Amino acid sequence: MTITDDILRYPTGKFKAPVSYTSEDLRSWIATIKEFPGRLRHAIMSLNEKQLDTPYRTGGWTLRQVVHHCADSHMNSMLRFKWALTEDAPTIKPYNEADWALLPDYRMPVEPSLRLLEGLHQRWVALLESFTEDEWNHTFTNPESGSIMQLKKALALYAWHCKHHLAHVTETIKTF
Repeated sequence: MTITDDILRYPTGKFKAPVSYTSEDLRSWIATIKEFPGRLRHAIMSLNEKQLDTPYRTGGWTLRQVVHHCADSHMNSMLRFKWALTEDAPTIKPYNEADWALLPDYRMPVEPSLRLLEGLHQRWVALLESFTEDEWNHTFTNPESGSIMQLKKALALYAWHCKHHLAHVTETIKTF
């Protein structure tokens, strides 16, 4: 893989889990989650259908697929948060995001996924803002990797995920 390919694939860099977590970090990541739907909508609002169907890199998803992926991924993440809060270290159900991106609903207009993200993120932020210090330490297990993830790490990961996919969109738009 060339440096250019790596930059196109990871325009904000690969996720690096924090060594420590401060209250300020948590607030910043929650703000990223809160602002993401509006930033994504603003980024794509002037794109036409051809532009939405432009891949962000050779062999990568189209911008349309990125928007739909964010809706699916963030729904799954919020459910994982809820399971971790209401069950004892649950095992999550992974999904094949590459296969999901090939399903017919990923060819739909992006508006339904934008609306879904707006409502979902409102609810997700309300949940996140209610956490006690102890709740950030709740965990879930990913059966594919066997890894146990604390909710504070999951929040950091999804704040990165927001920035990561928003950069796919904004960097691609610069090429138009």
